[in-house]
Amino acid sequence: METFDQDFPMDIWISFSSFFDRYREYAKSDRSLLKNRALKILDIAESHPILESGIQTTQEIEELRPHIDVILEDVFSEILQKNEIKIATIPFGNLVLKSTRRYRSIVEEAGSSFIPAITNLEDDHYYIMGCSIILNHFYGYSIDFRRPFYYKIPDATGMIRYYKILYNADFVKIEKTDLAVNITDEEVGELLDHFDDISVWKKFFPPKSYKFKGVIIANMFDATTDVSLSEFKTSLLQYDKTQNNFIERFQDIFRAIFNLPEIRIGFSNYNEEDQVFERVPFKDIDSYILNDRYSEGCKEALCCGSYENLFGKSTYFPISDVEKFQRLMPDEKFYENLVNQNVHSAIIAPIEGEGKLLGVLEIVSPNKRELNSINAHKLQDVMPYLVDSVLRSKVKAENELELIIQEECTSIHGSVYWKFRQEAKRFVRSKIEGLPTSFREIIFENVYPLYGQIDIKGSSEARNEAIQKDLQLQLIEISRILDRGIESDSLPIYEQLKFRIDKFIDEVTSQLEVDSEQRILNFVKKDITPLFEHLKSKYSDLEILINQYYDQLDAEFKMVYKHRKDYDESVMLINKKMADLLDQKQVEAQQLYPHYFERFKTDGVEHNMYIGESITKEDSFNKIYLKNLRLWQLQVMCEMENAYYQLKQDLPAKLDVASMILVFNTSLSVRFRMDEKRFDVDGTYNARYEVVKKRVDKANIKGTDERITKEGKLTIVYSQRSDELEYLRYVKFLQSKKYLGDEVEILELEDLQGVTGLKALRINILYHPDENKKEFYNYEDLMKELA
Repeated sequence: METFDQDFPMDIWISFSSFFDRYREYAKSDRSLLKNRALKILDIAESHPILESGIQTTQEIEELRPHIDVILEDVFSEILQKNEIKIATIPFGNLVLKSTRRYRSIVEEAGSSFIPAITNLEDDHYYIMGCSIILNHFYGYSIDFRRPFYYKIPDATGMIRYYKILYNADFVKIEKTDLAVNITDEEVGELLDHFDDISVWKKFFPPKSYKFKGVIIANMFDATTDVSLSEFKTSLLQYDKTQNNFIERFQDIFRAIFNLPEIRIGFSNYNEEDQVFERVPFKDIDSYILNDRYSEGCKEALCCGSYENLFGKSTYFPISDVEKFQRLMPDEKFYENLVNQNVHSAIIAPIEGEGKLLGVLEIVSPNKRELNSINAHKLQDVMPYLVDSVLRSKVKAENELELIIQEECTSIHGSVYWKFRQEAKRFVRSKIEGLPTSFREIIFENVYPLYGQIDIKGSSEARNEAIQKDLQLQLIEISRILDRGIESDSLPIYEQLKFRIDKFIDEVTSQLEVDSEQRILNFVKKDITPLFEHLKSKYSDLEILINQYYDQLDAEFKMVYKHRKDYDESVMLINKKMADLLDQKQVEAQQLYPHYFERFKTDGVEHNMYIGESITKEDSFNKIYLKNLRLWQLQVMCEMENAYYQLKQDLPAKLDVASMILVFNTSLSVRFRMDEKRFDVDGTYNARYEVVKKRVDKANIKGTDERITKEGKLTIVYSQRSDELEYLRYVKFLQSKKYLGDEVEILELEDLQGVTGLKALRINILYHPDENKKEFYNYEDLMKELA
């Protein structure tokens, strides 16, 4: 039998041993019906021991099927046969030992040639799921590899329905065979790190190395609506990328949600400026409101009732019998228009977002009463996702127009502006010629990325420390004034406030909590400020102290802003100095070879560069220009470090920085993201580059708690041996130029989520505090010099 011959970690034996064990217990029961039933089942077990030892052939199953039916009768209750969708089977297989009448009717409706099969289970995952059963059932590891499984079965009308499968493994036993390998905790860890590597799983779980004895009960329920809603969301997300057969898939999803195989879907845009409905400017999307017209005034396109519902009540307008309404209101062209399109029932629903009408969803049917006020409620599950999609489309359309209208656009670097201008010209030309068109996405293929950052070390800790000091200063000053107030008028409430202030001082001194600052400021605003106003009016000596306290507060923030101001000003000065130097150096680099460049100010300065043929517009790119830009980047990072440490002694707050460069050894594609007006890598594989960029500077050296980035060091992160050799050559050259010192470390990084095998070069930077003196310092010497 093919089911038993599949490649699987378990040797499958159909056995009712677990059932018989249960009935042996029931045979001792005082309940006569249960006991008699158990004795009847046990007679079958005694007469046919193979049912307990195990079956592996179709012939045996068919010969014993009458007895199997009797054994499984309690599981397949007669009273639930018309309601439950249930089968007795084997793991992830299609073998049916027994089923309910409802399951059989569902399969019969699908046709004689239909064979049920799990839709979302690949061969390798089928094997791995078997291994997970062994890990959970035999070894007791609480590892959940499960995912929802579905049968995809057409109904009598041909519409696809989805049935979610829930497995019950209560009647299963798993035993080791001589082929079984003992599994340790360390090896389980290896399996967790290699889910998609079937060879690793087969290494620890050879085929048929365990014996499966038992029967699995599979319960199913109709999950068509849930699956359809999920596909609906996916389709909306994918629509920007592909329009192939979109409306057909979209209609199929709505047909499944409404369980109506003949309904059709239409859309109309709402132009608020002109107060008209317009056709959606995409291929194959109909508008049943507009029919063959491109646009029409809203009142002219709708009837009185639909206009009131859409614009007055912001709710849907169901029409269960279009011809009936046409007879009742013959002057309304709206109903005549629908009848002419063979529409006999409909739901017209407003698509609203951010308090505005964006468009109209039109669900129509050729059959009267199919669409009505009752099933219109199903739109409540659909509309939120549709609104999000339409909002995204609106934003995208506005951005496309902005690109055409504006001569320059934020974040569009001069090196790539030609591409936007070229596309805008094409778009305008097509519109003038009356051709259907849209602004195409701007993509630069086969470009090489360079990324670097000079980051302020411990910026979060420094910011929190500044906040602590400011809060302490303010609270201590408030406490001093209260002490004087208590001397003047010893009220218990003053002492209670003093107690709260002391508690706050202790809190911010020991550890600053996330909400500490806000709680203290609320306390000052609610309790201290009104009290001080009272004390000022009552005691002249306290008025002087309180005015001195107010003089210490920042006029805007109404709080002590001394240490935090030092920190904020220091960060601002660092960012300005680094960004100005980088921008200045970039002008020179563009002269060497044009490339895309962008930088960002955060707690430090980051920069992205992309270089390649598609950016330059000319057939002139050679990898020598990439190598030159990499060397330029290293040199500039060293110069930025030097510029910072010349600035450091003048900063209000003493901070340190650390520099890092990320090397990506292959080319990739970058896409201009209209929503954020910036370039981003394109494609799943290339997204790995973005993942590493976001996380690598927080990574530790493998096997340690030490961050890979360090003050006084230039860190170069890479993954390929060829990159290591290339950058070691650059390092040697910069050592000769006194940019870098002799301390070169080759380090391995801890694994990041989804990214392994990263390494780093870390080299000490040489500093020259005085440009007039040809003296160079390492980091430690420089700190002594600046002390």
